[in-house]
Amino acid sequence: MDNKKEIFNKAMILIEYHKSGKLGGEIMPEDYNPGYSKGSKENYLYYTLPMALNYQRNAYKLWESADAAAKDPRTADIFIPKKVVSMEEEELRVKLIKHKVALQKNKQPIIWSRLCQTFQEGFDGDVRNFFEKNDYTVSKIKAYMFNNKKAFPYLSGNKIMNYWLYVMTQYTDVQLKDRWNISVAPDTNVIQASVKLGLINEEESKNNNVQQIVAERWQELLEHSNYEPIDIHTPLWLWNRGNFPYSTDFFIS
Repeated sequence: MDNKKEIFNKAMILIEYHKSGKLGGEIMPEDYNPGYSKGSKENYLYYTLPMALNYQRNAYKLWESADAAAKDPRTADIFIPKKVVSMEEEELRVKLIKHKVALQKNKQPIIWSRLCQTFQEGFDGDVRNFFEKNDYTVSKIKAYMFNNKKAFPYLSGNKIMNYWLYVMTQYTDVQLKDRWNISVAPDTNVIQASVKLGLINEEESKNNNVQQIVAERWQELLEHSNYEPIDIHTPLWLWNRGNFPYSTDFFIS
């Protein structure tokens, strides 16, 4: 990584542009929701279960589908672990597919069912109990999930896990003690934006462990700043989705 100071300054510009609305993002994917109380059991489940299906798809479409399913009396019970674990496999499949919460009719219902089983059997069907058991500490939460990966399919993946924890801090009332341990969630948009800023190079972006490289670089770059790694996620995400507006402000070729 060349010229850390220059890259840091560009990152600060992006954060400020995001705060001022220059990068868009007035409506984020997770803004599609039924309007549950932030601290409610229903809200915590709503922002947890669909996250495990948030891979290789349009995030806006996913949350639009989740919102529709939660508001439909015929499908709303997919968000209640106690009911999901007692459902027949075909019933769950039909309900998940109805509003396109699940796009893969075999694999994704299994993922959803396994997560519901985990929360029902271990935490009385309540995500809030999961956070409490881990002392509302990011490092403990991540360690627990890494050590029990099969109990948290896809949600325990490094990219999704960190973004999930970030979303929970934004859309629920959870207060995590060590928010700085939420690393940047290196999805395709974040990786491409990191290349554009010069944080990683093109060759590194093709590396099999590029997600780890990106997360570590942002951790290092922001270590002694007033920002935490996850704070750069949305500015990078929006900047890439918008095809890098204001690049000339950074003298980027």
